[in-house]
Amino acid sequence: MFKRKEVIINEKIFGLLSDMECCSASEQKPKIKEINDSFYKMDRNEFDFIFSTEMCNEINKMIEEKKMNLENALLLLKHIGYIKELHKFQSGSFKFSLLPERIEKMICEEFQKKDGMNKKILVDLSECYLLLIEDFITNDLIVICVPYLLKVALKNEENEEAQKELEIALLALSNIGQFTKIPNERYFNEIKEIMQYHQEHLNLTRFAIQFAWEFLINRLFFDGSEEEAIASELNFVEGARRELEVLSKCVYLKKKKEERGKETKVEILLMIWLKTLEIYFRYCRLRNEEFVGFIDSLVKVLRAARENKREISYRCIYTLREAAKNESVRIDDLLREGAVEAVLEEFHQATLNDKNAFESLRFFDSVSRRLKKYADDEMEEEERKELKRKIFEKMEEVGPEDNIMSCYERLNFLNRKYLNIYRLPLNISDYFVNA
Repeated sequence: MFKRKEVIINEKIFGLLSDMECCSASEQKPKIKEINDSFYKMDRNEFDFIFSTEMCNEINKMIEEKKMNLENALLLLKHIGYIKELHKFQSGSFKFSLLPERIEKMICEEFQKKDGMNKKILVDLSECYLLLIEDFITNDLIVICVPYLLKVALKNEENEEAQKELEIALLALSNIGQFTKIPNERYFNEIKEIMQYHQEHLNLTRFAIQFAWEFLINRLFFDGSEEEAIASELNFVEGARRELEVLSKCVYLKKKKEERGKETKVEILLMIWLKTLEIYFRYCRLRNEEFVGFIDSLVKVLRAARENKREISYRCIYTLREAAKNESVRIDDLLREGAVEAVLEEFHQATLNDKNAFESLRFFDSVSRRLKKYADDEMEEEERKELKRKIFEKMEEVGPEDNIMSCYERLNFLNRKYLNIYRLPLNISDYFVNA
């Protein structure tokens, strides 16, 4: 059942949209600001309820009947898209409405005007589309949108308005998912220039630089050839570790009473970084000591967030599991940098109904699979036994063996709860192996 608050906000927004039909373009702007302010204050559930297919279709109708000019419609939609993507709200409302087809057509038509093209309108259309869509982007749109948004991001003006435009352009680019292929020549030199200029002049906001990294790391799925440049020329690991160190010191701070229940900027930024690192661990193949240092940074964030920021703790464990699956990361790295100990601590603290318990077991399942693969690859048996012994000793330090073995009931419960996500092996030895 929907909350009364959500219904009231929804009625207010539809009332404002209805009022706009009789207003001039200039008179519409304060009402658009009022709607945008309402979206700024929404949590995930409120956003999901209010930003509906019905709302998208209403805006589409107002554009079609010229009851809202395109500039105002884009002002409204771009802000909603910014909020959606900044907080990583999942929403299929835009996709299933009539708006995507209209905006796709407008982008192509504006681009085909060539010399008569309105570049600002083209950029605004591209940003709206990329911020709101939850789907693959066609190659026709990639060819148009990506170069123009990169041009916006290449601007080096330092005034506040220019910085905001740059941040929105990079956020829109970061929403191009990892499964959408972009030819290297269409983005790499430009994004490299943006990164290197920032490293020299510190011209980007913390959010903007993170969005740029997210866009770039997403490309590793199709194009691993740039991994060396990302690691060495652009110093991704060093920059990301430094950010995690700073953020881990802030995340444990208690919120003011009026901020409870809301995500702080630190939490938002940290969640975006963790999502980026998850993809990095999943697809990177290079091995170096800086890369391993990521594990220590993630452990620090996990421990800092454990008491009050359970969603961040969960994302840390999820990311460490991706590291455990990556053959470029040695199991010894996970032990030495404290990952095994930290995840086990989290498992013991988590309640039966806590998804962190489920993710912790998936982490140990991944570790166990790697150890078995070592055996299949004819790894020296003594070395494999030594790794197993070290892991078991860590487990005994954090909690006695009988506590570890008592998790069988948890496995049954968690498998029933998360049946559609992943089925955990029921054999305890698949997680906790003695030498």
